[in-house]
Amino acid sequence: MAKREYSYYPGCSSQKGASSSNMMKSVATMCEELDVQLNEIPDWNCCSASIGYGSGGELPRLVMSARNIALSEEHNPDQDIVATCAACWLSTREAAERFEDDENMFKEANEALAEAGMKLTNKTPIRHMAEVLIEDIGYEEIGKGVKKPLEGVKIAGYVGCQTNRPFGIDGESYENPMYLDGLVDALGGDSIPTYEKKVQCCGGALAFSEPEKSQEMIKGIIEAAYDNDADMIATPCPLCQANVEIYQDQINAKYGTKFDMPVVYYSQLISVAYGRNANDAALNGQIIKARKLEEIAAK
Repeated sequence: MAKREYSYYPGCSSQKGASSSNMMKSVATMCEELDVQLNEIPDWNCCSASIGYGSGGELPRLVMSARNIALSEEHNPDQDIVATCAACWLSTREAAERFEDDENMFKEANEALAEAGMKLTNKTPIRHMAEVLIEDIGYEEIGKGVKKPLEGVKIAGYVGCQTNRPFGIDGESYENPMYLDGLVDALGGDSIPTYEKKVQCCGGALAFSEPEKSQEMIKGIIEAAYDNDADMIATPCPLCQANVEIYQDQINAKYGTKFDMPVVYYSQLISVAYGRNANDAALNGQIIKARKLEEIAAK
């Protein structure tokens, strides 16, 4: 039996073959090493983060998250809900807090769920995987499992905006959250606590409608990493990872830069430091190869 169990909400982008499926794989590897069991919520649905604000109204958007919470309460009772996707965590936690604060909204959500024979009690904590790592396991315990320290690898911890505001990680500064730096240090790597773009938005919402604005924001994130002599950027957010990695060619063409900065997930760092190979850490899913991580994984 695993030391810790959680009700897992993976989200759409983490499914097999989706844009952040490498995150899902590396999280699974990481959890194996940390003796954490993730019990996937059966028949979960989209949290509506991408389209829920566009049309359809507030109640339908919130009910989509309510359904996931209700399914978790039914199938994984007494287990905290954990999300690895920043947007999924944000949407689900927002819904839970709205239902707690607004009795009428909570009642209307349950009326909608009743049509499917479901009921929401809304008593389950909604947590990000980063919270589990920091609050339930802790840096010291994480450090004990390191087999291949990330020695000599300088890593810019890029938190992004969705895991920072409005909720953030308990006890962390909104302007300079340090938990990614703490994880890097625990894994034997070289953190960059003064990385000035760690909470800069990547412009994900503008990527298609106003790409020039989004790419200008991404350019600043990458430039700051280079200015701090970073070997790579690490993030907890699937959208941040995708945007900061995949648009580097377009930014290079537009601005005459020569960006070639790997952008990885914290779960990949942990997987490699815990002795797993590059495939287990899903490093083969990178567009820009994280060569220094691959070299450590191959030792």
